[in-house]
Amino acid sequence: MNRPLNIMIVAGEASGDTHAAKLVSAIREKTAVDVEFFGAAGPKMRSVGVEPVVKSDELSIVGLAEIGAALPMFFRAFRKLKDAAIARRPDVAILVDFPDFNLRLARKLSKNGIRVVYYISPQLWAWRSYRVRIIKNYVELLLTILPFEKDWYLNHGVDHVEYVGNPLAHEVFSSVDRIEFRRKNGISDDAHLIALLPGSRSKEIERMMPEMVGAAKLIKTTKPDTKFVLASGSERNSEQILSLLHELDPQRELDLLLVEGETYDALNAADVAAITSGTATLEAGILGVPMAVVYKGTNTNYRLLKPLINVEHYALINLLAGRRLVTELIQHDLTPATLSNELLRLLDPKVNQTIRAELADATSKLGEGGASKRAAEFILELLRK
Repeated sequence: MNRPLNIMIVAGEASGDTHAAKLVSAIREKTAVDVEFFGAAGPKMRSVGVEPVVKSDELSIVGLAEIGAALPMFFRAFRKLKDAAIARRPDVAILVDFPDFNLRLARKLSKNGIRVVYYISPQLWAWRSYRVRIIKNYVELLLTILPFEKDWYLNHGVDHVEYVGNPLAHEVFSSVDRIEFRRKNGISDDAHLIALLPGSRSKEIERMMPEMVGAAKLIKTTKPDTKFVLASGSERNSEQILSLLHELDPQRELDLLLVEGETYDALNAADVAAITSGTATLEAGILGVPMAVVYKGTNTNYRLLKPLINVEHYALINLLAGRRLVTELIQHDLTPATLSNELLRLLDPKVNQTIRAELADATSKLGEGGASKRAAEFILELLRK
């Protein structure tokens, strides 16, 4: 394999953008030939040289109603990527997570003679498992990141599957210690500090913020010295959070601290956290932070989607542990009162210490790191065949 490689790579959300960017760097590191990448790229992928046929940071949507309104945008993005792939004939198309979009794209690309690798396998074991037939028929190599996924796929007739480890293992860490973060932000060493993570999608933030701010107000009545830090992942998220705070806490009674791009540091400094269900629950678990996992969608979405869910737990950290290690407050179970009660329970020193030990045990299952490099090796080996 001495000629240059031309690779299409498609990710659609912030976490996928992060993992895809690491994979791009790993592929370049593992081969001596030049590699050109193009596809659906977020800011981190663009920063490592992926040519954006589509900017994936514009594709992050939640809920059926939101998807319905955004369908023209998705169709345009799908058509652009399909046309680019057919015109440029990449050596392989790597699809990263984002299953509702990427499973359809896998079928279309494969039917046009383009080899397809799927990295960060769709969580078909959780819901809509019938879509496994798409993986069987149109994906040449499936790369999984959770320990139990490979066996699930093998048991469902997918034999072209490999487990590469989790890309978060040994890569989630704080750049500053607990005391340094607190002192930098004017928080005393012994103050109770609660991290609030309302999510990365606009609709998530819109729905989670009232519940989190409401819980914070209740906690303040019981423990007035408690401090709160809101973690935002982007400038766009920060603007939305500040706008909502102006409505929810107009007098700034809570004195909430907002940090951007410092999520790991905020979690590491916190005693407990309220976290919107998603990858962040796994990240917080790796950092050992006791948490309440929360989620709320529209009632219509919840009624329609709940029957399609095949797992006992929503939170990734609970799925990894194989039991309800942290409390999940989903839909009608999530109120300011239920959330504040759970966070206060987690502040109890004995409870806190016990859960931290259990989180360390659960996240040890994620392996020794190096998932991106192993994924790159499997992909390059496939291309040598």
